[in-house]
Amino acid sequence: LTLPKLQASAFKDNGKGEEREGRHCVHFKCGAVSTIKDVLHQRPNWMEVKDNEEWDFNWCDVGWLRENFDHIYMGEHVRINHFPNHYEVSFTLDCIRKTLKRILAAQRRLNVIFSPAPLHCPVSTIYLPKNLHTVVKLKDVTDWKKVSGFHTEEQKDAAHVESYVAQRYIENPYLLNGRKFDLRVYVLVTSYIPLKAWLYRDGFARFSNTRFFLGTINDKHMHLTNVSVQKTAPDYNPEKDCKWQLQQLRRYLTAKHGREVVETLFKEIDNIFVRSLQSVHKVIINDKHCFELYGYDILLDQNLKPWLIEVNASPSLAPSSKEDYEMKYRLLEDTLNVVDMEGRLTGKEKRVGGFDLMWNNGPVYREDANLQTFSSSCFTANTHLGCVNDREKQLSMLLKPFPFQKKM
Repeated sequence: LTLPKLQASAFKDNGKGEEREGRHCVHFKCGAVSTIKDVLHQRPNWMEVKDNEEWDFNWCDVGWLRENFDHIYMGEHVRINHFPNHYEVSFTLDCIRKTLKRILAAQRRLNVIFSPAPLHCPVSTIYLPKNLHTVVKLKDVTDWKKVSGFHTEEQKDAAHVESYVAQRYIENPYLLNGRKFDLRVYVLVTSYIPLKAWLYRDGFARFSNTRFFLGTINDKHMHLTNVSVQKTAPDYNPEKDCKWQLQQLRRYLTAKHGREVVETLFKEIDNIFVRSLQSVHKVIINDKHCFELYGYDILLDQNLKPWLIEVNASPSLAPSSKEDYEMKYRLLEDTLNVVDMEGRLTGKEKRVGGFDLMWNNGPVYREDANLQTFSSSCFTANTHLGCVNDREKQLSMLLKPFPFQKKM
């Protein structure tokens, strides 16, 4: 049997991993140049390999994945940072609602214990020109159709047409200091069958640079919170990062609305994560070598109702400030701790660093959770999002030192 030239080694099984003074070395490849590269290079006894060399761990971009995944032989303990069709969560928001309704119907028939919270995801979403027929009466869309240069199916097929996403606009966003914001939250999936998902405690709220006013809908600096958009504003100050850490936001909301209201809000946000993953777990190609770090974008309205805006299968890891770099560095460090190439975990952990196990083929409860209360309101109960992240203390108690590290 001749294996493909592109090959990943399994350093734990086949002994191919390079040994230094009797210690196994994790060989890695990395197609990114952002924070993850720094994290990988600082990982004890991890070594970057050249393109034609064997590797144990690969943080690849999606282009490399599409071209190479089906042609690689991967050993038992090799890991790669994407599932083959990871995009299903990102690109099927218009289908999630229908899928979730089927899930709810099945649950009612089975009379299951965990009845879901109200549907808060996603915002009504359509894709253009794919779903153009559903919005032909909207003036802006019909004008776009004319500008795009096609009027018939034949013309559409004859020329390349860019795809667009159109969503129902949330007209009553929750404002802070008159400005609109959304939440970026990180979810790590290590398996889809069975579904196993981790929620990171840290994240951030991204603010617009301009005070909100619905009457000026064309001002992208007012309505879009992406940093890539905000930094193009004429009065953008790079020294003033338009972000709050989630802990800061949670403290603010608790002081203003009370602990019980905020606990309910964050339980509903947890619920969004689980239900969106459940809606696609049967169509994702589950592979034991794969994991996925998703970036969820959540918008709050004036009633503190959370809305799923987008799921990013390749969230930006480029920092916008020193604090942002430090947060993303910790996030990626803990991602590697959960993936556990070093084999230091038992597989029964409910917390690893800043990650809390949110779903493990069923809900994972907080130790102080009231099961009866949680089971009647939502699927999950591990609502540590925005809570204190004492990750260093937790890791020191959880993880054994690397075999080549001296105990302090």
